[in-house]
Amino acid sequence: MVYLEKLTLAELGQKAAYKFKEKPAFDLFRDGRTCRRITYREFGNRIRQMGALLVSLGMKRGDRVMILAENRPEWPIVYFGAALAGLVTVPALIDFSWEQIKIIADHAAVSGICLTEKTALKAAGAGIDQAIPRIYIDSFIIDQATETGDRDSMITVSLYGRKKLLPLQDWIGQFPEIREDDLASIIYTSGTTGNSKGVMLSNRNLLFTAGASRTLMKIFPRDRLLSVIPLAHTYECTLGLLTAVMSGASTTYLDRPPAQAVLLPALQTLRPTAMVTVPLFIEKIYRGRIVPALTASPLYKFPWTRFLAIQLAGYKLTAALGASIRFFGIGGAPLSEETETFLRKIQFPYAPGYGLTETAPLVAGTAPYRFPFRSAGSVLKGVEVRIVPGRETAVPEGEIQVRGPNVMMGYYRDEARTKEAFTPDGWLKTGDLGILDRKGRLFIRGRLKTMILGPSGENIYPEEIEGLLNTSNLVEDALVYPGERGELVALIVLSERAKTMLAAIEDTIGELKNRANKRLASFSRITRIEIQHEPFEKTPTQKIKRYLYPKQIKSGD
Repeated sequence: MVYLEKLTLAELGQKAAYKFKEKPAFDLFRDGRTCRRITYREFGNRIRQMGALLVSLGMKRGDRVMILAENRPEWPIVYFGAALAGLVTVPALIDFSWEQIKIIADHAAVSGICLTEKTALKAAGAGIDQAIPRIYIDSFIIDQATETGDRDSMITVSLYGRKKLLPLQDWIGQFPEIREDDLASIIYTSGTTGNSKGVMLSNRNLLFTAGASRTLMKIFPRDRLLSVIPLAHTYECTLGLLTAVMSGASTTYLDRPPAQAVLLPALQTLRPTAMVTVPLFIEKIYRGRIVPALTASPLYKFPWTRFLAIQLAGYKLTAALGASIRFFGIGGAPLSEETETFLRKIQFPYAPGYGLTETAPLVAGTAPYRFPFRSAGSVLKGVEVRIVPGRETAVPEGEIQVRGPNVMMGYYRDEARTKEAFTPDGWLKTGDLGILDRKGRLFIRGRLKTMILGPSGENIYPEEIEGLLNTSNLVEDALVYPGERGELVALIVLSERAKTMLAAIEDTIGELKNRANKRLASFSRITRIEIQHEPFEKTPTQKIKRYLYPKQIKSGD
């Protein structure tokens, strides 16, 4: 592990390059093989070159530079290079609309945009000022097989709408001194309310969290990580990128979105030892592959052989993921109870966690096997959590509030919402409901703003009902909300199997409602189910954007 005298990205990048030298740092998986591989020594050189280039283009300490690029080895080079030059990165999700990109660029007043040929069209469509330099990072790393001469000493930059090649050289002067509490990155959330905010994270915020997470996910130089979540999301950036660099591990990126047809072959070839994912990743495999196989298995039909059938299914799951996984982090949203039950039965090394962008992002987490069922693990050492019951919540449940070195500096250029996010005594209000047990382990119940108050004052958590509906092979996704008369309504996206049964769907939906209601308390029962014909729009961590659906829904970020 890299020892840091100061918790800054600039120091981490340079010390990792010196300590791990010729060890592979990053590469790209394309067409069944890895390419564009760089060592930690090369990574350090590229960081200095990128920092020097940004300075030569007129960017000064504290200026903002947008990163609008898909996951690739060049992404962390830009991230650390900007940090070395004292700049503030503004990572943007490539799935953002043109309008969102424009709003972010304007609000952050960016002085430069690092992009690729794939994302250039989106930047152009956003109508961002052509005077802002655009640095094309595609050619920043050249494949060994195609490298000729000194092609990799040049990079394409667009100035005032015209492209030209600029030389890349190591900075011969001195980069500015970076402090731990300097602003390092502004992350614009794409929360479920549709009201994007610029979360300001300092060097200390990011590196404290990365360092604290290593007590849960012990990563070593021998580890191989596979990245499947956008680096523009703080979950992947901190727990995937920063922990890997801090530990000298190697990370592979995919050259296209991680659909199963792309991901499963990559897993087989790369055999990663560690990953951080969202629940949808494992739930799709479980519901699409494991459940049908178990249902068809003769061993599963009898109680005395069911255990064996489950263990065989577990072996197949582990094999599908490359057979080398020893840490499988799951965060960003709750894991369904049915899927978690299966993972525990097969002793799969999954590790849940809880956090949000405003906490860089981890609040609680765990190592595999060391946590009670349905918990999010223990609160990070050095972080404080308190549960504050409200007027509409029953003790011991309450809002999760957080204080510690992982908590954001505030929302960029938004004093009103920053003040609203904190209590008068300085605790961050997460908007999530939870319970802390006596051992400091956190259990998440749902969003404070999505909780529905029952007819007799009961607390109804729509996420719990949605999880139950999602266990059906008829349902692709579900959203529960209160109707106009206070009744509970479930809006569902039908699975492919259900769509083929459309002729008899009314009877089938009725059966689905009755089956769910038998397992729910009387005050949580669904009055009707409606069909959503198009998939729900979601955030990068696969949370449904509730604000886009019936007006009766009241949701949080």
